[in-house]
Amino acid sequence: MSLNLSSLAELRDTRAEIQRFQSRVVLVQWVVLCCFVLLASRLAYLQVVRHEDLMAQAENNRTAILPTVPPRGTILDRNGVVLASNYSAYTLEITPSKVMDLEVTINELSELVDIQTRDRRRFKRLREESKSFDSLPIRNRLTDEEVARFSAQSYRFPGVEIKARLFRQYPYGELASHVIGYIGRINQRDKERLEENDDAANYRGTEYMGKLGVEQRYERELHGITGVNEVETSAGGRATRSLSNRPAIPGQNVVLSIDIQLQKMAEDLFGNRRGALVALDPNNGEVLAFVSKPTFDPNLFVDGIDVENWQMLNESIDKPLLNRALRGTYPPGSTYKPFMAMAALSTGKRSASTIVNDAGSWTYGGHTFRSHGDAGLGPVDMVRSIVLSSNVYYYSLANEMGVDAIHDFMKPLGFGQITDIDLPGEVRGILPSTEWKRNYYKKAEQKKWYGGETISLGIGQGYNTFTMLQLASATATLANGGMQFKPRVVTATQDALTHAQTRVGAQEPLNLGYKPEHVEVVHKGLVGVVTSGTSARVFAGAGYTSAGKTGTAQAVTIGQKDKYDAGKLSEYQRDHALYMAYAPAENPKIAVAVVVENAGFGAASAAPIARRVFDYWLLGQYPSEEDLAATQKGQTAAPIGKPRNKTEVPLIDPKALTAGKTEKP
Repeated sequence: MSLNLSSLAELRDTRAEIQRFQSRVVLVQWVVLCCFVLLASRLAYLQVVRHEDLMAQAENNRTAILPTVPPRGTILDRNGVVLASNYSAYTLEITPSKVMDLEVTINELSELVDIQTRDRRRFKRLREESKSFDSLPIRNRLTDEEVARFSAQSYRFPGVEIKARLFRQYPYGELASHVIGYIGRINQRDKERLEENDDAANYRGTEYMGKLGVEQRYERELHGITGVNEVETSAGGRATRSLSNRPAIPGQNVVLSIDIQLQKMAEDLFGNRRGALVALDPNNGEVLAFVSKPTFDPNLFVDGIDVENWQMLNESIDKPLLNRALRGTYPPGSTYKPFMAMAALSTGKRSASTIVNDAGSWTYGGHTFRSHGDAGLGPVDMVRSIVLSSNVYYYSLANEMGVDAIHDFMKPLGFGQITDIDLPGEVRGILPSTEWKRNYYKKAEQKKWYGGETISLGIGQGYNTFTMLQLASATATLANGGMQFKPRVVTATQDALTHAQTRVGAQEPLNLGYKPEHVEVVHKGLVGVVTSGTSARVFAGAGYTSAGKTGTAQAVTIGQKDKYDAGKLSEYQRDHALYMAYAPAENPKIAVAVVVENAGFGAASAAPIARRVFDYWLLGQYPSEEDLAATQKGQTAAPIGKPRNKTEVPLIDPKALTAGKTEKP
């Protein structure tokens, strides 16, 4: 009996163990099944859902996309003269992330290649502005000998390589630099702007872009479209073969309305004096010359300007980086009087026959405003007031019109307004009004407009400050009988391959609604200035009739009881010389505005420059060397010596040209 009980117990234990084993087997089977399900699900996810992504990643590991930077378009003047172009040269470049000891590497490189202190400073600045894996130039424009020396020792310098790059060149150096502008390395702010404008993809591989002038304004046209070269790579990342290639599309050439020989002549006429000149075609708004003196050499900026040159340009009292034609603002002085006369006629405040007695001064509210010292001009009508430049006539006219009526007439002419020229950085200047003063000043007592402040506006002083571009544009509009064109510097883009041109900037003029009889009155006065007035000596013997007005504007305020004495003032406190004119008077083809800073009377310093610009454009004449030298010093009226034919004068005198010489490979 006991044996049977023992056998039964053993049998029950065996069955329990079998059940436990079977349970474990089932559990393991479920675990294995779940694992297979998970593996199958993952496989399906990778093969089906992630198929496209993984294929792209695999393809990226096998291939590389290399951007092809397009050649930058050239800049040409109206006659096809190249003002900005490209040339190829070798650069020595370092990728900091691939170099163990950067300082040691540069020192060792300097034994093979000439690396100056300025090169090290530029490289340091580029490192601060760039990422560590960017390739940065330590030396540009290597000679063939330097390329050979490095190539023989290149195995010693991991992370250092020679690259062929296109460099921008401005063959005429300082000439027209404020118009042409320059290119510079793309900085972080530029990159952010490209991202905002969705242009970042088109700038892959591009390191430079326009920073000023036409180079900046027409950056998109000049840059072109970046190409793409897809290559197959080895495990080490070395390209083995090309898979596909979309070539870069070169940037378009840009054609300016500027006549570069006229530009050079005008710049030369200023000599070492500061100032600005804008010459326009009144019939279409094309800019024929756009002068700002002094100038600068844009070639200095191509590789990254060094500290010494930057300090010299940025800290100079003459401010060579200031585009005086676009951003310099000046009181217009008496050149404002013809526009005041037109305002009087258009608003009905005065007729052409109204007589005002010029006794030499005019009094308002106990303040005496002088005119031509103590000498009066006697009775003057409108034409005579322009010819003899009567201050009293325009003091009283400004008082009769009031500041807001003056503002409302001058605003459509473009005074104190953005002309919308196709150059970046234009400023407004100031065309005063009661509203302007309320907004400009913060203190309550300064916000009020006083009647006495209106008086000096009539002769182009007071709060009036305008650019030479605005004065030239207004002069062109007056010459054109009230038909206004926006000034334009670029006339066309040109396909770099086919040279086919596409016109840009074509426009219909805005009619300001001037009555022909009113225009004729002002026109008669301006012709009188040239034939018998303040600029008669300057235009003596000219083969055409022009119309113009001289002006002298205060650089610093002189008290009404004080007399102006240039000899007692420092150079930078002396009056500015201005001139506005158009020619031929009966059928204007060119309009000019000129300012020579701190040069005194407009007839002595500004008008002679305008005369020679007209002679060039209308007669094809270029000043004699004797006349050029004397005009630079403000010592001429009409031209002296025998003028040269402009076709016989080289664009650049090799003996005189020192700017713009750049080292070439």
